Order: sequence, then structure tokens, then C-alpha cells
Amino acid sequence: MSHKLNALKLLGASAVLGLSVGAGATTASAQEIRFMCSGDGNECEVLGEISKRFEAENPGVTVNIDKVPYKAILESLPVQLAGGTGPDLAKVTDLGGLSEYYLDLAPYVDRDYWEKSFGGTLDWYRPSADDDGIYGMHSQLTITGAYVNKTLFDQAGVPMPGPDASWDDWAEASRKVAKATETDFPMAMDRSGHRIAGPAMSYGAKMFDADGNPILVDDAFTAYVQKFVDWHKDGTMARDVWAGSGGNTYQDGSQEFINGQLVYLYSGSWQVQKMDTNIGDAFDWVVTGSPCGVGGCTGMPGGAGVVGFKQTEHPEIVAKLIDFFAQQDNYAELTAKTKNIPAHIGVADEGVTYVDASPAAAAALNAWGAQVAKLAPVAFMYQGYKNNRAMFNITVTRVTQAIVGELTVDEAMARAKEDLADALAATK
Repeated sequence: MSHKLNALKLLGASAVLGLSVGAGATTASAQEIRFMCSGDGNECEVLGEISKRFEAENPGVTVNIDKVPYKAILESLPVQLAGGTGPDLAKVTDLGGLSEYYLDLAPYVDRDYWEKSFGGTLDWYRPSADDDGIYGMHSQLTITGAYVNKTLFDQAGVPMPGPDASWDDWAEASRKVAKATETDFPMAMDRSGHRIAGPAMSYGAKMFDADGNPILVDDAFTAYVQKFVDWHKDGTMARDVWAGSGGNTYQDGSQEFINGQLVYLYSGSWQVQKMDTNIGDAFDWVVTGSPCGVGGCTGMPGGAGVVGFKQTEHPEIVAKLIDFFAQQDNYAELTAKTKNIPAHIGVADEGVTYVDASPAAAAALNAWGAQVAKLAPVAFMYQGYKNNRAMFNITVTRVTQAIVGELTVDEAMARAKEDLADALAATK
């Protein structure tokens, strides 16, 4: 549904039509900018609030934010871009996969400020390793990990596993709690190739060979998938989250957790606002990060970013809008109001005072921040790989076939290898 959300306080600088950042004001002809946006909480609304200030500084500019379901960002936006009918800018999560369409902001922004503020996340948006363009502002740094219903653990009298606990430790504890409290499901994980990647890496999966070529499947990856499939068969994992959908359709388990039907949910930091709002005082919940294995205790980094597209008729004003979002005061406001982890180094260093955050939400956000240091280098490499979306989709499709019994785990992994070879051949 399209509606105007005047908001853009996040990219500071005096953005003025027809002038570079920092120049004086000028009169501009009418320009309408289309911004496709999806968010787990109030991200689009806050970006709308900030956009209003941008419009005030740029007479004649109108920012129209189309708030759409996340599925539209994953499935409809790529089709629109390929057909030349996409928006001027969007909030995206397939950072590398859509990079061929991105507008290079470098000619319009202060490069030193951007490189100092956003560091390594800039690489996630670049189409190649030798490209030094500036293609997107990482608006939400996310980390995958677990939410635990602490009230259920307390009621069951089961000790909560510690920070170095393994996946097997958490599975055993969650089963005990579910049985003692007659809770529907011990565990669940979002149906996502991105979500299962961190646990597989904790089991030792490498994702790439020694030369940096993607492999996806190795012995460690297969071992975790076998464990994951077995947990679906014995009732440890809520079956319908993965088995209830076909293809590579995304599905999360947050509603089951919010409803108190689930002891342990492996999802990510972007769910904090939803948990805070919808759980209230129904029960106590905590963030525990990712379980450990021979590959460490790693989740996956990720998140979303705001990008402009080359097809826009207004490249300068699109760049200025994104630059306005990126200015430190504006970015800090966005982070505080949306209860996210900042990717802006200056904002992270100063710390964030989250707006209207309950004690549970504030504790959760601090817990997520503490997980950043545990992320394995391969997790950053996988997140920045331009064909990771194909690998994520292959994972979901083939693992689901093993869960529902269409294929054995070995057969599913063999098909996944073939799928990856076909996908890489297609990209070349």
C-alpha cells in the first residue's frame, strides 16, 4: 500500500537540489522520489519522519514511501529492477545480489565521512572486490541468535545452559522444559538459508574452499543438516515452520514464541521490537546468542540497507536523501527509535539511548551487541558474497525436502551441490 511517510533525518548534511552536500539553498523543480520500504517494526515510519525534514530543506521534493511486505522486497523488487520499472530507492536485504542495479553515491557524498562511519559494511554493497564505490547505507546491523522463554525455564526448574553451551545442550534443555510445562514446541528456527548458516558454521562448515570459491556443502554442513532434520522428526523442532511451506519461501517462528508455544526460537536481533511490543509482561524472555561448536559460537551478520538505483531520473537528490539518513544525528535517531544495532561506527561508539525500550528490550539489545565479537570471519565473508542469495535459497529448498522425506539428507546435499554449480554457471 502506497502512502506518504515524510521522514528522513538520518543522513545529515544540508541536502539541496542541484548542489553538492554543504552548498547553499536553491529553488528546485518538483521531484517525486519513490522509496520502497519493508520493516519488521517501525523502520519505514521513522524513515518517513526523517524524510519530512529532508523535504523541508529541499522545496519541491516529495518522498513517497511505499511500505510493502518483506516478500515483495525479496520477490517483486528484483523483477521490477530487471524490467526497468523499480523505485528510486529501497530498503533491501539482498545486498550483493542486487548490486548491479545500485546507484553509486560517491560523486554526491563525502567519501571520507562514509568510509569512517560505515567501514566494512560498504563492501557488502559493492559489485566486485576492486570496486570502491559507495552504494548503500547499512541501516540495520543484525545478528542471528536465540530468544528463550525464561519463564518456562523457571517454571520447569531446569537450569538455562551457559554461554558456551552447544546445540545439543540447548536441545536437551528445551525438550525438558517443554515436557515439564506442557509447551507445544521445544525449539524452532526461521525458515531461511541465512538463519541456518550460522549454526552450520558453528559445526565447522566452511562455505568456501581455500581459494574463496563457494562450496556450501561439506562434511560439517551435512552433519548439522542431519541433526536439524532429525530434530524435526523427533519433535524437538516445530515442524511446520520449515515443512509448512514450499520452495524457498521465508517463514519465521516469532508468532509461536510470542504466543508462549515455544521454549527456544533461533531468529535474530531484528525481532526485539516485535517481542517487546507483543509479549509485554506475559512472560520473561532473554537473548542468548548462538550455541557453540567446533567452529565457535557464531551467528550470521546481516541486516538491511538503503540503496538508490541507477535507473532513477533523480540520481543527485536520491543520493542526498540517503546521505541525509547517514548523518550521525539522524542515524542515531533512526537506531534509537527502531531499537536496532547501529552499523554507524560513530553512533556505536557513543552508545544508543533506546526510545521507550522496556528493561527486557534494553537487555536484549545489549546482549545482541555483545554477540558481534563472536562472529566468525567466514560469516562476514558469506554475508558479503554476491551470490549468497542463491546459496540461501538452495539451502532452504533442499533441507526442507529432507525434513519432509522427499530426499534423504545425503541426496539433498548432493542436489544442493548440483544446484550451486548450475547457479554459478548461470551467473557466468
